[in-house]
Amino acid sequence: MKTFKPLLVALAFAASAPFAISAHAQAMDHSKMGGMKMEGTPASMTEGEVRRIDKEAKKITLKHGDIKNLDMPGMTMVFQVKDAALLDKVKAGDKVMFSAEKADGAIVVTAIEAAK
Repeated sequence: MKTFKPLLVALAFAASAPFAISAHAQAMDHSKMGGMKMEGTPASMTEGEVRRIDKEAKKITLKHGDIKNLDMPGMTMVFQVKDAALLDKVKAGDKVMFSAEKADGAIVVTAIEAAK
């Protein structure tokens, strides 16, 4: 009988371990794992719609949702673009996914692609 209780405790522990591991895996924020980007889940991409493009000034006007990495609510605003070639990927009226970051006191679009 003395060996029965430790055996029972060990079995209970072993039976609950898969549930604990599963709960831990679900609670983890995989988007912050060493900057690793998992395919199919773009890191810090925001939905938007192109309203206007000004290639000469390297600017794009976007109506966008919340930009989480900048803690910015959705609105329509003009952005500078990091590379003028980004403006060739989209046109006014396109639904897009884009990334933006602060650089030299301005908010700059660093990547953009037409939404699928």
